[in-house]
Amino acid sequence: MSGVQVIQVADGEGDQRLDRWLRKRFPNLTQGAIEKMCRKGELRVEGGRVTSATRVQDGQAVRVPPLPDLDQPAPPASRIGRSDEAMIQAAVMWKDEHIIALNKPPGLASQGGSGQGDRHVDGLAAALTFGYKEAPKLVHRLDQDTSGVLLLARTDRVARGLSEALRHRNVRKIYWAAVAGVPYPRAGTIRFGLVKEGGRGQEKMRAVHPREVDATPGAKRAVTEFMTIENAGGRLSWVAMQPVTGRTHQLRAHMAEIGHPILGDGKYGGSAQENLGDGWGAGMGGDLSRKLHLHARTLIVEHPVTKAMLTLTAPLPLHMQQTWDFLGWNPKDALLDPFEDRE
Repeated sequence: MSGVQVIQVADGEGDQRLDRWLRKRFPNLTQGAIEKMCRKGELRVEGGRVTSATRVQDGQAVRVPPLPDLDQPAPPASRIGRSDEAMIQAAVMWKDEHIIALNKPPGLASQGGSGQGDRHVDGLAAALTFGYKEAPKLVHRLDQDTSGVLLLARTDRVARGLSEALRHRNVRKIYWAAVAGVPYPRAGTIRFGLVKEGGRGQEKMRAVHPREVDATPGAKRAVTEFMTIENAGGRLSWVAMQPVTGRTHQLRAHMAEIGHPILGDGKYGGSAQENLGDGWGAGMGGDLSRKLHLHARTLIVEHPVTKAMLTLTAPLPLHMQQTWDFLGWNPKDALLDPFEDRE
């Protein structure tokens, strides 16, 4: 077992996640071991506590606790099954030499966590090399049950460029959802802050009135713009949303707070049974899916290498397309960016 080490992030290594930086230096380390060191406060950056997602920067000092068996060969890379390889490759909706864009299926986590194993986008990225030596790198995340546009960078340089654009909010993200009821007014801005509640694995966000955010420990300001596109008899609405900030479960918690939870979102009160009646829709020819109806529809970003504007639009997942068909909603009727004129 090695002793405590203090390692400086070398020039050019910065602006990447701590867990990714650490695994490059210590291939033996599992994601679970890194998460445990973070929870216990043993892994620190510049003396401060961190999470596995903390981004390290050039020149920073990283304190690494004693690590066992560092001289042992790295564990063999997990083998990706043929069905998973086919699934993740089929999710590629656009790529060039620098970026890969996925239409992430609902139910597939972006990254590993407790009980996830290797079946997540990050763990399946080795199937997306397409001739490159290294797997592409995630530059942002979507919730496990949220589908839609997800970007991966094929080089460290591009990962830094996309991460900077995301950090400075130079990326436009438009989500579609089916929500209970009809929002009034039909378009607006939600400004409730959010604070985490619940233990690990049971995480849920609680909305905080904007005037109370600064006085609420752990609360962060959050802003979401929304616009109602269609509605079905006052029971359900097709809503476009643009997150101005990027908090955990922001869109789900915000829509629930204004009384219009997203269909299929049991955590935030959007189950069909609670809001629409058990089996709603059966009298008109069918039932609506109980899956989460939240989709990252469009992402607009400047390409970090070519400087061209990229507009990436992901088709609806099957369960949402079936709901749209059932309700007579046509995706072609919606503007690509309904928030463009609100700048």
